[in-house]
Formats: sequence, structure tokens, C-alpha cells
Amino acid sequence: MAELEDLAETVAVLDLYLKPIAERPVDLSDPGWQDKMRAAEPLDEAGIRAEAEEALRALLGHYEHGDTGTRAAVRAVFDRCPSFSWAAHLPGASFRTRLLHLSARDHGWDTRDAIMALGDIRAEATAAGVDIRPLLREVAELSSTVNKYGMGSMRDLLLRAAD
Repeated sequence: MAELEDLAETVAVLDLYLKPIAERPVDLSDPGWQDKMRAAEPLDEAGIRAEAEEALRALLGHYEHGDTGTRAAVRAVFDRCPSFSWAAHLPGASFRTRLLHLSARDHGWDTRDAIMALGDIRAEATAAGVDIRPLLREVAELSSTVNKYGMGSMRDLLLRAAD
């Protein structure tokens, strides 16, 4: 568990680098604000891409291979470090890795965003001819059963997507 505690400290530092970017106001009067948001690469802007991706891979490794307490501890890291949670991702990650990441973030700030991300993953898998239902069920078994925002637990969301 000491390794996870050290990793949590690293993520907390990375979160501090990302916080000003994550909390920067968005000018909704700018007609191109959505395109700018999509094109933004906060990890590059903060100059921490390699460190953030390494930390995310390590967190997901603990999440995937850890016990229930370890998975809860990983979820807590994402909860305590919202800027890291928002910005960190693994370009080109497999569907399974993306589902693990979604599960570890455990709804993030808003269940609706998690549902949309899950829909995007399912649509990409369908377009690629991949049946991700077994992966959804597998990752659901690792997921939280806590209904954080009244729309079902992460486990519930994944199992519904598998049906």
C-alpha cells in the first residue's frame, strides 16, 4: 500500500500543475469555444504528459489487480485530484483500459458525463466490430456499488450498458 500512497502524492502534485488549466474560465461568447476545448491538451500545456500518463497507468494497474480496498483507494485519489482526473488520459488505450479508467473515476464530477463517455466507448467498439459486453461485465465486477448521484452506481451503469 506504500507504493499506492507514494503514487497518490505524485498525482496530487500533478493535480496542482493542472488546476489552473482545469479551472480557467471558458468564454462561452466565443463562437469557437467548443472547438478550442476539444483541441486543448492540458497535459501538454502543463508540460507533464509523460509523468501524468505514467501515473495513470500505475493507478489503473493498482485498480485492475488490487483488492476491494485498493480499488477504493484508487477511486479516492481520483476524487481528491479532480484536475488530474479531468485531464489525464491514455491516447490509443484499449477499450478495456478505457473502461477501467471510467470505472476508477467512479462518475467523476457528473454521472451524465460518465454515461456519455461510456456511450462513446460503446459506439467506437461497435464501429470497430468489437463486442465489449464481456469487458463491460468484467469491469463492472471491479466497480463501485455506491450510487453517488442518484443515477445508479458505476457497477450498475456498466451492467446496463452490457445488456
